[in-house]
Amino acid sequence: MSERKKPSLALIGLIVVALIGSATVYLLRPDDSTASEALDKAKSSQKLQSLAELDGKAPSHRTLDVQTWNTAEGAKVLFVEARELPMFDLRLIVAAGSSQDGDAPGLALLTNAMLNEGVAGKDVGAIAQGFEGLGADFGNGAFKDMALVSLRSLSAADKRAPALELFSEVVGKPTFPADSFARIKNQILAGFEYQKQNPGKLASMELMNRLYGDHPYAHSSDGTAKTIPAITLAQLKAFHEKAYAAGNVVIALVGDLSRADAEAIAAQVSSALPKGPALAKIAQPAEPKASVGHIEFPSKQTNLMLAQLGIDRANPDYAALSMGNQILGGGGFGTRLMTEVREKRGLAYGVYSGFTPMQARGPFMINLQTRAEMSEGTLKLVQDVLADYLKTGPTQKELDDAKRELAGSFPLSTASNADIVGQLGAMGFYNLPLSYLDDFMRESQSLTVEQVKAALNKHLSTDKMVIVSAGPTVPQKPLPAPTDKPAEQPLGVPEH
Repeated sequence: MSERKKPSLALIGLIVVALIGSATVYLLRPDDSTASEALDKAKSSQKLQSLAELDGKAPSHRTLDVQTWNTAEGAKVLFVEARELPMFDLRLIVAAGSSQDGDAPGLALLTNAMLNEGVAGKDVGAIAQGFEGLGADFGNGAFKDMALVSLRSLSAADKRAPALELFSEVVGKPTFPADSFARIKNQILAGFEYQKQNPGKLASMELMNRLYGDHPYAHSSDGTAKTIPAITLAQLKAFHEKAYAAGNVVIALVGDLSRADAEAIAAQVSSALPKGPALAKIAQPAEPKASVGHIEFPSKQTNLMLAQLGIDRANPDYAALSMGNQILGGGGFGTRLMTEVREKRGLAYGVYSGFTPMQARGPFMINLQTRAEMSEGTLKLVQDVLADYLKTGPTQKELDDAKRELAGSFPLSTASNADIVGQLGAMGFYNLPLSYLDDFMRESQSLTVEQVKAALNKHLSTDKMVIVSAGPTVPQKPLPAPTDKPAEQPLGVPEH
């Protein structure tokens, strides 16, 4: 890793959550830790093909009757009754992400991955067959803020009861078999070898190190090639006992259940978990110094990533920043960045920006991949686009279009039980009000150009950016002039 001289221009932000992943409904999706893979999946991936499809009308919004209570052991429960299908979705959201790894990066990931590897009398194969034989689906994952464990099952009592019994054993009393532990460690270590050939992953890891320093968000949720081999089964058992305690868990339930059914399910799962309180929230990160770094990598492409600290999930400017980012680079074609970088000049296949709010301040990032011989000019172009956007703010037309798009795509956030359980989980984990979805929509639709501009300038600065590139050092070429008819194939199409 070498330090490159800072460009003469102020460092402007760029982002691509290539490794953070934590909760954010409408800003940007991460890669390393989707810690809110829950609440945020509803938007950029589900855009309308044309705003004209709205025909001046917003699609109907599904009103949710969210009910909430706490179990006797202290788990927070959020429940929505949905009788349309004879099934239910259950998700546990645990404050047991990699930010709780301490001095053993990878501990949270390993613990979560080992949950369904063994319980008393059943190995991993028997557990999988148990769920499959009931038509049930088990899922798990660990990210920066949180770990997830989920169950989808038929709601009929003869299917529901055994599925819940097995699920409760898996989350509450895993046996952590040694042979599975060795196998999963080897799989993770093999993944590290693959990462060495992935310049985007290398750049994102370096970016997070520079952005967060000694903060728990700095290290990858996967751990490292040094830390994974040293983690022991005793550490996993201790972490499970502490982090998977009922008081540290949010239970989200959606489906063909009565309130009494939901209370019984939540009580069953909660009582199966270790007893204990919620873990302390992690501290806010310190503001990093602006810097520019380069990773030398033999390829025809250069990955560019720029970032600075953004906001935490409780920040009141969330809606305004989400809307502002949608116009800058969060919405695909038609955004400021995509228009200038791809559509007018064909410099990249795609360029994206986004906020990733978490329990503590998550990153704002811009990310793209371009031809190595045009990387410096492309970086400057992106910086100029951001600087101009912060100076002028969105136009009224851009804001109106973004509002219409949100009105069209937002109902998709509650289109299925799986979508709803994700929303509930994020609402519970981040202590959002039960009226959050309606509040977010109402606030977003009432935003003015001035409010969006003010929020962007309050939280973003062109002189605070941390920039990392990964690619070869080659002589640079000037950028092509902007045109309404750029090259048919973008110059920055990723290599395959």
